[in-house]
Amino acid sequence: MDLVYTTAGGVVGAAVTAHISRNHERRQLRATVMERLQQVSLVRAGVWDIVPCRHGRPAASVAGRQLSATAELGLSAVLEDGGDAERALREAVAGLVVASLSAGIPRRVLDFAGGGEERALQCEVIRLADLRVGGVLGESLDELMTACAEYREATAQLLLQALWHPWQSRWRMSARIRALRTAVEALHHRQEAALSLLARPPHARTLARRLIGALPPDTEEPGSAGS
Repeated sequence: MDLVYTTAGGVVGAAVTAHISRNHERRQLRATVMERLQQVSLVRAGVWDIVPCRHGRPAASVAGRQLSATAELGLSAVLEDGGDAERALREAVAGLVVASLSAGIPRRVLDFAGGGEERALQCEVIRLADLRVGGVLGESLDELMTACAEYREATAQLLLQALWHPWQSRWRMSARIRALRTAVEALHHRQEAALSLLARPPHARTLARRLIGALPPDTEEPGSAGS
């Protein structure tokens, strides 16, 4: 009987120890994900200004249907320390992906979470460009920024649900992802319309003048005859 109790106690103790160890590991993984998510948000929120692209106007690149405001307008987004915001965001998102995959979060959730932050950064670039041009987007800019903030928040909530409530979130995952796809499609069209207006020659010249201090040769002032 002593042997039985000793053996049973050892099995139970090992199971309890393993359970505690797994819970501790999960808490650490979740804490790392939260830390990486905070870093991503800080980069996106830390955009300080826009400047002419440092390496000339880049070719517009589209990942899927993602639109790049910096590429379309020939700009770089910079942080307060002068660092490139897009590069910093890519690095932060890469760290978030690694931490989240380790925590068991599905890759499709991470694609939306990273994409939401990238969309938000590009919307901030549009806002800053419109400010330099003189507010030509009007109320459509407010609508764009609201839609962008709502989309970013929804993608972040999707990630957090998958992180803290993985089993419950699985039941509604497909429906939430369908809703996010609809939302990002609408947001894409809003961004596209805003960039199309900002890229018109009169506004593009105004933006160039206010960013680098002079208009390109043989161009007219915005609003002049023939513009």
